[in-house]
Amino acid sequence: MNFIFAFFAALVLGLISLMVLSLLDRRADRSEWNRLAALQPEDPEIFDPEMLADLPRPAQRYFAYTIFTGAPLLPVAVIEMTGQFSLGTKNEPHYQPMEARQILAAPEGFVWSMRMRGGMPVSGSDSASWTRFRVFGLIPVARCGGDPDHTRSAFGRYVAEAVIWAPAALLPGPGITWSAVDQDTARVTITHGELEQAVDVTVDQEGRPVEVSFQRWSNANPGKVHRLQPFGAFMSDFREVDGYRLPFRVEAGNMFGTDKYFPFYLANVTDIRLPEVQP
Repeated sequence: MNFIFAFFAALVLGLISLMVLSLLDRRADRSEWNRLAALQPEDPEIFDPEMLADLPRPAQRYFAYTIFTGAPLLPVAVIEMTGQFSLGTKNEPHYQPMEARQILAAPEGFVWSMRMRGGMPVSGSDSASWTRFRVFGLIPVARCGGDPDHTRSAFGRYVAEAVIWAPAALLPGPGITWSAVDQDTARVTITHGELEQAVDVTVDQEGRPVEVSFQRWSNANPGKVHRLQPFGAFMSDFREVDGYRLPFRVEAGNMFGTDKYFPFYLANVTDIRLPEVQP
C-alpha cells in the first residue's frame, strides 16, 4: 500500500512540476513577445526611394518591389500561418499539419509559437534564447537554448525571415550593409553585437524576392555537429499588406541548393500585420 501511495504521489508531483514548467514557459513567451512588440517605432519614418540611392541594383529592386513609396517604415511584423512541418527526414518526411504565430523584430529577436494538428500533438515555441516543444502541452520532447550555438543559429533564421517578411528592418543603417552578388542577387550583412549574418536575396525581373539563401550555423546533419551549411527558402504568392508586398507562401529547408535539400517547413500565411504603436 505504501508503495502504491508513493507511486501516485510521485506521479502527481511530476504532473504538477510539468504544469508549472509549462506555465513559466508560456509566461516567458508572452514577456519576450511584448518586449519585441515595443520595439516598433512610435513615429516611423516614411519610405522614400531616395533611401536606396547608394544600394546595389538588385537591392534597389528588392526594396522598390516590397515597400511602396510613402509607406511607414515598420520593422516589427506579426505573421500567422498554417501549413506543414516535418519531424522526419528527406526520404521519410512525415509532414504534419501545423499552425503558428510569430513576431519578428530583427536584429533583436523573434518568437515563433507552433502547434501541430493531427498525428503527434506537439506544441511549443522557438526564440533567440530557446527551443521548447512538448507533447500534449506538458511532456518535453525538445528543450535547448541559452548557449552560443543556439544563439548563432537562431540569429541566422530571423535575419533571413526579415528579408522575407520585414524589409523595413533591412534598410541601410548601423549594422546593415548591402553588396551585389550578381545582377539579380544582393547580399545583406547584419551585425548585432558579436553576431553577424549574411543573407542573399534573389529577385525576378519585377524585383519580387523569390529566393533567400545563406550559410546557417546548424547541427541538422547526421553527426549532430554545429557547422555552417546551406539553408534557404522559396517565396511566392505575394500580396499587398499596409504599403508592402510580402509573400504568403514560403518553403524552406536545410542543404538549400544541393541534392540533399529537404524543405521541412511549408508555410501558408493567413495574416501579416505591421502593428503601429500607439503613442
